[in-house]
Amino acid sequence: MRYRISLVGLLVMVWLAGAVGISAQGAAGEIPTFRGDVARSGVMPGPGPDGADIVERWRFAADGPVYSAPAVVDGVLYVGSVDRNVYALDAAHGEERWRFAAEGSVSSSPAVVGGRVYVGSDDGNVYALEAADGTEVWRFATGLAIYSSPAVVEGTVYVGGDDGTLYALDSETGEERWRYATREEIFSSPAVVDGVVYVGGWDGNVYALDAETGEERWRFATERNVFATPAVVDGVVYIGSWDANLYALDAADGTQTWRFATGGPISSSAAVADGVVYVGSDDEHVYAVDAASGEERWRVKAGGVVSSSPSVAGSSIYVGSWDRNLYALHAEDGSERWRFMTEDTVDTTAAVVDGVVYVGSADGNLYALEAAKSGTGTPGATPTGG
Repeated sequence: MRYRISLVGLLVMVWLAGAVGISAQGAAGEIPTFRGDVARSGVMPGPGPDGADIVERWRFAADGPVYSAPAVVDGVLYVGSVDRNVYALDAAHGEERWRFAAEGSVSSSPAVVGGRVYVGSDDGNVYALEAADGTEVWRFATGLAIYSSPAVVEGTVYVGGDDGTLYALDSETGEERWRYATREEIFSSPAVVDGVVYVGGWDGNVYALDAETGEERWRFATERNVFATPAVVDGVVYIGSWDANLYALDAADGTQTWRFATGGPISSSAAVADGVVYVGSDDEHVYAVDAASGEERWRVKAGGVVSSSPSVAGSSIYVGSWDRNLYALHAEDGSERWRFMTEDTVDTTAAVVDGVVYVGSADGNLYALEAAKSGTGTPGATPTGG
């Protein structure tokens, strides 16, 4: 089944398209939440398949586009689809273990913490499911759709809503602890670091809130809507805006450290690793920017809009484009290692672990890609360097 959606609707679903006493930081070899960790750094455990000869290990066909970014925990992959299902798949073989039918599409990316799966839906509910079998534990009804991806930290689930509200919910019971209202929708997914929740608002502001009480610590106004998710690394908040700028803000008080101008709106969420910030832009480029100075290190032209958020694993950057490709780029200079073409746009974050890249596409498939082994896999990648 194919779905038709507007440009804004596509971007919404893309980004937003990620346990008591436990936070979603992830054990080695696990990706429990959107962007890899609750700081939303974009750093994956890896390793990734860096050679030029890449093949499909498997693909799983949903009944609608996959804008949700997969979580990978204990050998199981969890992902949502516009077809209204949350899926649990065997990470090694792609076999379905269970599916949960929500009442609306699922473009939110699951967080898997303490044996539970937390995810939002455009039916307005935040769901908590048993990771073992998909049984619903609780649901929390908000005013409108949930495209934001939950962050689960020390027994609290933080998630933004289309009703302009950031919610803090008890992870065990689903009871509301506090809420904070902005002026417009929250498509951004919250980052939680050192007792502070950071999130972008469609009203153009970046917010810092006390994680315990929800009280505002500071806000920073950009010049247009903020769709992206903040990455909070080494005391700095990195976030793009539809005003075409990537911002570096002091995490303590919101003071601007620098801004970097691209040629188009930024829906991509930044990845930060080894002193470099990586981000995509609607101007069809992927940028590498010095984290300290804001100076450009390199840029690479893709074949379409880059609303996908880069993932970093080892010396490679993995990022999708509206030209239907997933790209693997050298972190040092942006040179292309390989590209893999799907049948529609690649908008979401790739999960990279144990030599495999897992990524969804608007073509309705979830792909598992690995380095070629003699006599195995399905060819599909175009090698462009070693």
